[in-house]
Amino acid sequence: MLSVAEYLDLVLDSVSELPPMELPISDANGCVLAQDIYARWPLPSFDNSSMDGYAVIASDLVGASEDAPLTLPVIDDIPAGFKSLETLRSGQAIRIMTGAPMPAGADSVIPVESTDGGSEVVQIRASIELGSCIRHEGEDVQSGDLVLTKGTFIGPRQIALIAAVGHGVISVIPKPRVAVVATGSELVEPGTELKFGLISDSNSFLITAIANDSGAVAYRLPPAQDDEDTLIEILQDQVHRADLIITTGGVSMGAYDPVKSAFLKLGTAHFHKVAMQPGMPQGFGSVGDPAIPIITLPGNPVSAYVSFEVFIRPAIRKMRGLKQLQRPQWPAVVKGQLRSPVNKVQFARGRFIAEGQVELVGAGQGSHVLGGLAQADALIVIPVGVDSIASGEQVQVIDVRGDLT
Repeated sequence: MLSVAEYLDLVLDSVSELPPMELPISDANGCVLAQDIYARWPLPSFDNSSMDGYAVIASDLVGASEDAPLTLPVIDDIPAGFKSLETLRSGQAIRIMTGAPMPAGADSVIPVESTDGGSEVVQIRASIELGSCIRHEGEDVQSGDLVLTKGTFIGPRQIALIAAVGHGVISVIPKPRVAVVATGSELVEPGTELKFGLISDSNSFLITAIANDSGAVAYRLPPAQDDEDTLIEILQDQVHRADLIITTGGVSMGAYDPVKSAFLKLGTAHFHKVAMQPGMPQGFGSVGDPAIPIITLPGNPVSAYVSFEVFIRPAIRKMRGLKQLQRPQWPAVVKGQLRSPVNKVQFARGRFIAEGQVELVGAGQGSHVLGGLAQADALIVIPVGVDSIASGEQVQVIDVRGDLT
């Protein structure tokens, strides 16, 4: 029986970072940069006003106040996106909008709130410091600056910067395409009337959703019957569409599980028992040419979920080019008591009730208890060698609220 760490290493060794590809920045959110980004021009690219107001010469406004306003003629009007052809001289003002280029001769902007808002003549009711309300060319980024480095996660803020410095198409590590299929002749589509002995498929929906949550582009396939030829056909069809295939079910020692034999006929297969609860039976391998990694999870839904968090989320993050592969763990005090198999790591389901405090959830910790799983936002880690925890003890907790970045 392998330890959790040993099996995780095997899974991670079976996947690789995806090759870079060119994408428009509109499609790059959630990807990882495969290139350094340099500014093609400065930010701002010209001196401009940071306020709606009037471009002026600051020394003209000395002494202006509510009680002693100053009146100046307005010689031009500059909307954003336009440039004034006028040169401002002492004793004049030019109305200017936020983001519009500063006119020649002006050294400051007086906000419209400090004026009467006049269009031909403006009454100014305050003095200002030299350079007020001006965004200067290059004060944020200089032309040629390295603004983002290869390996940076691309989120909305990074996309804004990439666009602003002039890049519309960039090289990225793409999101992995993940095909998800649940196996089992007992599975039917949700909403189908259940006959005795049948089960509504929840695993494929669970794993597809969590794979998308982990940054993949995952899609669900209909449940596969316990038939080797059917499963082989499904897997062969996905080899040219997916970067990773995930199956659930068919990795135990059952007599009617076709997953192992199908894997062996299509490529490589490695099946192991891992010292963990839930999720002891695990398997991975590759299919097709070129080889596509395939990871198979246990059929019980809680086992599949825990196995995904422990093994597949790190694998997907490696494929995405991310450096931090695993969720962080930190100590918390537990409310509730639980027994644990002494020779296995148990990942018990819990819920945060305060900072540094968790409670056990659900009607027990069985691998089928979906009700408890739906309430959980933490995995309580009970290590090998510990056979029980008592209420008030300190434990290690994996926070599963949302994805990492």
